[in-house]
Formats: sequence, structure tokens, C-alpha cells
Amino acid sequence: MARIAGVNIPTNKRVEIALQYIHGIGAKHASEICEKVGIPAERRVMELSDAEVIQVRETIDRDYIVEGDLRRSVAMNIKRLMDMGNYRGLRHRRGLPVRGQNTHNNARTRKGPAKAIAGKKK
Repeated sequence: MARIAGVNIPTNKRVEIALQYIHGIGAKHASEICEKVGIPAERRVMELSDAEVIQVRETIDRDYIVEGDLRRSVAMNIKRLMDMGNYRGLRHRRGLPVRGQNTHNNARTRKGPAKAIAGKKK
């Protein structure tokens, strides 16, 4: 099992798919990494040599922000918005949708489960 950026990537999947298990690497970045290292698209992780795994690891460390660093920077950006007190920061602080979605009927993911209101019978 190959360990890249602190994540054990699955060995029986294609390299492009397995790299997407790392937080911060999607389909586009995974294909870019394979292109830079020179790994064909149909290659599986278990077929990689140690040198190729090291090359992939170095490429990710050098060119991309992934895992803990990415999570930290996103959290810091959200904290900065909340400290500024602008509209997006207030929405984060209140746990409401940030990007203009409707909250009258939906937004249950951000608002949490519905709370019953006492005495609201028609």
C-alpha cells in the first residue's frame, strides 16, 4: 500500500483514481500529476515502482497544498471572514448557507434538523 501525503491510497485502483483519495486532489490535479511524472492512465498503484511513488510524492509536496495544510488554510479563511464581521462571516457564524441559497424551505444541511415550535397549530 502506497502512502502519499499521509494517506494510504488503495493499491488495486488506477493511479489517477487513487490519487483523488488525498484531500485537495481532484480529477484535474490527479491527471496533471500523472502527466508530470509520466505514468500512463491505465497503470494501477500496485504496478508502480518505488521510484515512481517517490516522484509522485515529491511532485505533490512541491506543487500542491493538500491534507492538513489545505484544511488549516480553509479554516483560517473562514475565521478571517468571521472576524471581519462581513456578510459571509456572519452566515458562517450563524450556521446558515453562505452563498445565497434559499432558507425558507430548505437548507437543512446547514441549519440542522428541524426544531418544533410550541403552540404553532392552525
